[in-house]
Amino acid sequence: MTTDNTPAAGTGGTTGQPHRVQIEYCTRCRWLPRASWLAQELLTTFEQELTELALKPGTGGVFVVRVDDEVVWDRREQGFPEPTAVKRLVRDRVAPEKSLGHSER
Repeated sequence: MTTDNTPAAGTGGTTGQPHRVQIEYCTRCRWLPRASWLAQELLTTFEQELTELALKPGTGGVFVVRVDDEVVWDRREQGFPEPTAVKRLVRDRVAPEKSLGHSER
């Protein structure tokens, strides 16, 4: 742990620490509804674990999900994500012990 209360590099974060998710989406592609829907899913699932979720307008076909500035999903490499896949990736970084219920199946 660093002195500014952020996880040390490579620790993956811990529960109780502030966590920020950012969804960057292409405005020209009109992907705001998709980004908003994913944001809603994440905020509902991680209402205690996240301190912030930001929607960042972008261009060039971008749709990237970041947790604490780490890219966890990039549409250019992985296609559009299913919410369950993103929830698992976010959970692994902000609350590894948390069950996702039916999303785990």
